Amino acid sequence: MEKKGAEAEIEERVELSILYDFYGALLKENQQRMFEASILEDYNFAEIAEEEGISRQGAYDAIKRAIKQLRGYEEKLGLVAKFQKQKVLVQKLRKELAQTDIKENEKQWQMISEILEEILDDEE
Repeated sequence: MEKKGAEAEIEERVELSILYDFYGALLKENQQRMFEASILEDYNFAEIAEEEGISRQGAYDAIKRAIKQLRGYEEKLGLVAKFQKQKVLVQKLRKELAQTDIKENEKQWQMISEILEEILDDEE
């Protein structure tokens, strides 16, 4: 049971990190600082509260509010879901291209392959 809890926590941190990459700039500056400290740098609420000069409960509330906002942005805009879908499609396309044996347009296929590689490299 402990392992599942740890795995779920890691998955949630990854999810929140991705959401923050897409929507973090939409948060207030103090929410950005506290979110980064909590989720990205693994500070606890007491440490964040001390740094911000607020109560532990205040830090907790601000971070939870930021998380709710990030999830709300994704629910309304869906940018992360679109990004992940496009990434899967590009990977499928790259795989299909790799299996294609067309010699006539080898330069074009090479260029397409390089573009797909560049897209995937930028996403990871």
